[in-house]
Amino acid sequence: MRTAIRPSLKERLPEWVQDWLDLIVPGAQILLILLAAWALQRVLRRLFSHAAERYGLPHALRTSVNGLIRWTILASALLLVLERLGVSASVLWAAFTGFATVGAVAFFAAWSVLSNLFCALLIFTVRPFKLGDTIELLDTAEKPGARGRVVDINLLYTTLQDGAPPHAGALLQIPNALIFQRVVRRWPDGLAADAGASAPAADGGAADTPAVP
Repeated sequence: MRTAIRPSLKERLPEWVQDWLDLIVPGAQILLILLAAWALQRVLRRLFSHAAERYGLPHALRTSVNGLIRWTILASALLLVLERLGVSASVLWAAFTGFATVGAVAFFAAWSVLSNLFCALLIFTVRPFKLGDTIELLDTAEKPGARGRVVDINLLYTTLQDGAPPHAGALLQIPNALIFQRVVRRWPDGLAADAGASAPAADGGAADTPAVP
């Protein structure tokens, strides 16, 4: 009994298509990879934009995170494209491990900067204080420390305006990572100024209304 040999899909195609098939299939796969990377980048950036608007993240932080998303997806897509073009997996793995090693060294070298960036993200999301508040950084609850009104928060520093003599008006730049290593005493916006303004009146007895405890 003879069995019929069914022609493969490639043999059913026209001859001119068979000649280009080795280029058409990888080209279509590369196109799908690029389209998937573009769609994934748009989705992730849109999700992060909604989260940034919700938590009020600064423009500089949004730009940094968007850049990280873009370059991570592009690097992953490039590796997949190289694989489709016939680059061996061992070469890709060697290149990846080399870049990972360099990235790990750079990560530890820039740890202080990265920790400040991460703490800035925590400040904007957790909101232990906000612009206009007066805060004081303490080693312990009894020992006084740096104190001032919060006038700026960026990716590396929280800037305080000193209101006590002899350095009244001076700006103190506190690394964001240092804030999470200290006890923070906080007065909401306007409360510290009201308390300071009522103190002389209470001592001199010229205030019209008694101070509220």
